[in-house]
Amino acid sequence: MTKSRRRRISTVVRYAVLSVWAVIAFFPIYWMIATSFKIDTQWFAWPPVYIPNPPTLANYRNVWLGAEEYTSTQYAISSQTPLVSLKNSVIISFTATFLAVFFGAIIAYGASRYRLLSEARMFQLLMLRMIPPIVVVAPLSLYYSAIGLLDTLFGLILIYFITSLPYAVWMTKSFIDEVPREVEQAAEILGASRWRTVFEVVLPLIRSGLVATFLFILILTWSEYLLALILSKTNVTTLPIELSKYQGTTEGRVYGRQAALAVGITVPLMIIGLVIRKHLARGFSFGMVRR
Repeated sequence: MTKSRRRRISTVVRYAVLSVWAVIAFFPIYWMIATSFKIDTQWFAWPPVYIPNPPTLANYRNVWLGAEEYTSTQYAISSQTPLVSLKNSVIISFTATFLAVFFGAIIAYGASRYRLLSEARMFQLLMLRMIPPIVVVAPLSLYYSAIGLLDTLFGLILIYFITSLPYAVWMTKSFIDEVPREVEQAAEILGASRWRTVFEVVLPLIRSGLVATFLFILILTWSEYLLALILSKTNVTTLPIELSKYQGTTEGRVYGRQAALAVGITVPLMIIGLVIRKHLARGFSFGMVRR
């Protein structure tokens, strides 16, 4: 067998394996989207209905617009639309993520250029994020109740910011380490101050890494469930909490409406990832100027 023939066979096998993996990985997403367009009788149909026939938007109208009142015990779900939860999730996740990336970049710059944090301290910082949330959520709820942060937007933003900061510092520091110091020295020779050098030279050079860090932390905060469940009651609910209400039905599960809500939770993140995929590819590979 010639070398070129072996190369072609290897390429075909590689693409075949990747294609099978892609089907396995994306099939749950397709099933969720397909279920959201199915009528009630097709949710539990056997054999399974892979393509909705006929497709319907009733699930989206009932969930997002509150077109149907759930009065029977079968649908033990609040008839309030989740638009309020969507607004809360957007405010909480984007604000906490922005703060974590912003302050994480500043701390990471200090750790990279001035050795403000040793390797041991950096590891201890990351250990804060490794603590299981269930360990601290009970006493944290008592503290929040005492200081008036329980069931508030600021309370959730604060805890998400604190728990996401270690990730932001670790990821951003690796990008800053690869920026040549000579670039900063050149800016200082031209009269730029230290802060101006950071914000106008260093951070723009690692913008792809910042984008990758931002999306990574955004996914964590957007989908976080346990802290939001314990630290919120009725005034502040997020989309994962809204979705969990569909697990409490007493005479069955309304899979179509649950899928319609899940699509509204997952698809925006997928769209954001596709829009900024160029920055993500650069950020996760190197994302900065190499020496």
